Amino acid sequence: MQNPQSQQATDVIIETRNVSRVYPGVTALDQVNYRVYRNKVNVLIGENGAGKSTMMKMLAGVETPSSGEILLEGKPVSLTSTQQAEKRGISIIFQELNLFPNMNVMDNIFIANEFFQRGVINEKYQYALAKTLLERLELDVDPYAALGELGIGHQQLVEIARALSKDTRVLIMDEPTSALSQSEVRVLFNVIEQLKRRGVTIIYISHRLEELMEIGDHITIFRDGRFISEREVRDASVPWIIEQMVGDKKKHFDYHAAAQGDTILQVEGLTALHQNGGYKLNDVTFSLRKGEVIGIYGLLGAGRTELFKGLIGLMHCQSGSVLLNGENLAKRNFQQRLKRGIALVPEDRQAEGVVQLMSITANMTLSDLSLRGFRRALRMLNPGKENQRVNEMIGHLAIKVSDAELPITSLSGGNQQKVVLGKALMTGPKVVLLDEPTRGIDVGAKTDVYHLIGNLAQQGLAVMFSSSELDEVMALADRILVMADGRITADLPRAEATREKLISASTPQA
Repeated sequence: MQNPQSQQATDVIIETRNVSRVYPGVTALDQVNYRVYRNKVNVLIGENGAGKSTMMKMLAGVETPSSGEILLEGKPVSLTSTQQAEKRGISIIFQELNLFPNMNVMDNIFIANEFFQRGVINEKYQYALAKTLLERLELDVDPYAALGELGIGHQQLVEIARALSKDTRVLIMDEPTSALSQSEVRVLFNVIEQLKRRGVTIIYISHRLEELMEIGDHITIFRDGRFISEREVRDASVPWIIEQMVGDKKKHFDYHAAAQGDTILQVEGLTALHQNGGYKLNDVTFSLRKGEVIGIYGLLGAGRTELFKGLIGLMHCQSGSVLLNGENLAKRNFQQRLKRGIALVPEDRQAEGVVQLMSITANMTLSDLSLRGFRRALRMLNPGKENQRVNEMIGHLAIKVSDAELPITSLSGGNQQKVVLGKALMTGPKVVLLDEPTRGIDVGAKTDVYHLIGNLAQQGLAVMFSSSELDEVMALADRILVMADGRITADLPRAEATREKLISASTPQA
């Protein structure tokens, strides 16, 4: 009979031994021993900056260890490219979308993995296979559709379809549900169960603890670049997970209503049309007061992002009005609205929030250079003032960074999100729009964002945020607007909002 230790070794498909990854000024991973169990959903969790994504990049061949070794099926391997990893059966779905918006859906699914027949791409076969993959994900999209025309949630499903198109033994999913609606999450969970039955091992990273408890078999926790603990999910609890994640850094958030002042934002009949018919926004009307926090809840495609873009001037609206302190902004462009006091933190951090080739400092001050006096005579930059403001914002938002002149890409996803938040606050806004501000952020960092929202309201700013998490909206908002099909279907004060009312109002009516 096989002893438990040898049985456990047989069950391990990937193992790292004393793996470290060091960047200039930052140790992302420190002597980590990590095990991935065969034919299981291996949940990996930790705060932003804990090293999760760095570890996944090494397993997928994107990064190489500074020291230590990676074992696959008990044998050391060198994974120096994604192609090498994929040849060994390891595929990854990145937290940040890795797609080409100027190409169609089918070409995105099969790029660098095309099917050739007599030296020519077999487009008919690829179309049929793409159609099948999309149907498995219950995504009703033509494979010839332009990817850039899809919402971020549907693009996420295309990313998943691409991973499923490969001969994969180990599939890494880094925050796969961060942009998905609840119904799409259920579809993904069904796909994961199918993959397990086919013998595929899953590594699953998420900050949504309820997801991890539902879908996971085995859980591993990282903290500050180190391995902390591992346990079977059936033997774990949410309080234990949080304690292991944050250590002695206790995180909590208590709601305190801020004193509300006069109406600062008045929106009347805001309407935006799709080019092919239908509404992006349909007669949207509401008001927002100083010190008030409004949460917007709705399913994917409900119009939350479109509303924010319409308010700040990034999307054309055919009719309706937006008044800020009584001034009609209808003829004001994005830059002018920004200068008058509306700031937006976009949902898609990578595409719309940061410039990846620039430093942390440059990203944070980008919106403010022409607005708030970072310029000397002859329009030269004032480095002293710039650095002072940046360092103040880094401390205010608790951004984990050793040097603000490092590239923005040196930060974890959650800390990049904080830089985007800092960039918005640098403009000195009166109204702050936050589109899914906690997407891809861990439990501890979420609490930081919650406190930030509360503090902004206490300072007299007006705040609107969108979220696909019911509990988050109900915990933070003074008032909740529910959207469906581009319309506001409910406007509920905090005391009257229930899960049943919000879910009912968010369901599109025939």
